[in-house]
Amino acid sequence: MTDNCCETAGAPTMLLACAGGSNAGQLANRAAVELTVEGAGKMYCLAGIGGRLSGFVRSAKDAESLVVIDGCEIACGKATLQAAGIPVPLHKHLVVTEYGIEKNKNFNLDEEDVEMVKQAVNVSKNK
Repeated sequence: MTDNCCETAGAPTMLLACAGGSNAGQLANRAAVELTVEGAGKMYCLAGIGGRLSGFVRSAKDAESLVVIDGCEIACGKATLQAAGIPVPLHKHLVVTEYGIEKNKNFNLDEEDVEMVKQAVNVSKNK
């Protein structure tokens, strides 16, 4: 049996991460990947929502628990959900650069920064 990438019934927290062209976006993405591997949530496709693919949009609208992890204050992930009619205020949103991480083009990610973002997601999920 294969997992349905869009199914949310009984699913853990839906994680939607920026994967932008900076360290901050890549930190958001890496944290979501690691949290998924660890079973603390399940990463879903933000690009599918941006492309208005009906299964992806429906899954996000139906999610009981959703965390948007944006890399920087531009908040592309949040804007993507809002444009698809998904009410982000009902869910959790965090921005990597609000945790003291400076946005740059250094893609050699610091493990301490990855852990900090993961902890922020876990705290955000439980609020």
